[in-house]
Amino acid sequence: MNKRTRLAVLVLIIVIAVLTAAIMRFYSDVSQDAGSSANTADIVRRIDSDENGNKIFEDKNGLYGIADSSDRIIVTPEWAELEFAENDLCVASKRLGRKMLSGCIDYEGNIVVPFIYKSISRHSSEGFVFYAAESDSDGSCIIYDESFNPCFMRSWDSFSVEGTSLTLFRDDNCYTYSFGENGLTCTNADVSGMALDTSFTFSVSSTQLLARLDCTMLEQISESVAGYLSFAFTGDSSYLSGIAPDDSHAGFTALFPEDEKITSKKLLGVTDIFIYSKKANDDSITYIVSATADTEIQYIGENGEIKTLRDSYRAVMRFKSSDSGIYAESAGFSMTQPIYPEDEGLSAEPDTDPSV
Repeated sequence: MNKRTRLAVLVLIIVIAVLTAAIMRFYSDVSQDAGSSANTADIVRRIDSDENGNKIFEDKNGLYGIADSSDRIIVTPEWAELEFAENDLCVASKRLGRKMLSGCIDYEGNIVVPFIYKSISRHSSEGFVFYAAESDSDGSCIIYDESFNPCFMRSWDSFSVEGTSLTLFRDDNCYTYSFGENGLTCTNADVSGMALDTSFTFSVSSTQLLARLDCTMLEQISESVAGYLSFAFTGDSSYLSGIAPDDSHAGFTALFPEDEKITSKKLLGVTDIFIYSKKANDDSITYIVSATADTEIQYIGENGEIKTLRDSYRAVMRFKSSDSGIYAESAGFSMTQPIYPEDEGLSAEPDTDPSV
């Protein structure tokens, strides 16, 4: 028997094995369905019913299944807990190993949401329904809609529900949503960042901004602010990597780059961060972020001694959005030089929007 013949025989054996397994599976399923249809004695207690007359029942072993309006068993009693959800779905719990885990099944017993959660809770207001599923492995959670599709393309560290308010936490960021007839609507975002060794937080409560800037875009803004401020105080352009498209850094100006008197610049704090938007003539929207950098500058005085100046300087960044997210176009400070104590009689550059 040559190599080609042996290969053909092997393929034929595999095909026969697959067909045999499929036939056995088919007859097994038919047998189980027939048995379930007739074995109404398994129904010891009826627990709940949906609008179509399907019933959750308990069997003699204390397990739960589903029977249709004719008492035909359509989901075998193998679940430790079972609760009707929307759209012909059920939240179910089952003991797997030593753990009781929850997931979601349909009316045919198919698993729709994997059994990896320690709890799945239902929440509703004015006809809007969502489910919060808490992972057993790390405590993270997924927010599902009534059809058990994820509402966000991310998991969350934790969540809390108070009345019609849903608060989601991830890392050091916090997002609050109202839920009701309009679905989930973000009403406030508290976003954190770290520039050099300085942490900062900014809040956004404008419903207009929050409708355009989702949590991922706000976090991109936070990372961009941190990267720009780190560059502005160190001069290290590697901090600008990923902030602007194609790594174009021409529009980004460091803090007082041409002042030869300055020997060092230290970022002490970042405060008063605001985001607002402007519409251009072509209807495109520019997002502007203003942040105040509390700064310590060491510089050479008139007699050559090292002096220290502490002051605050406003940085302005301009952002554009695209299909891939949001990116910074430019950034700079509104003052081009500090006001030194011995120069108090001199006027500084006007505190207006820099050409960024």
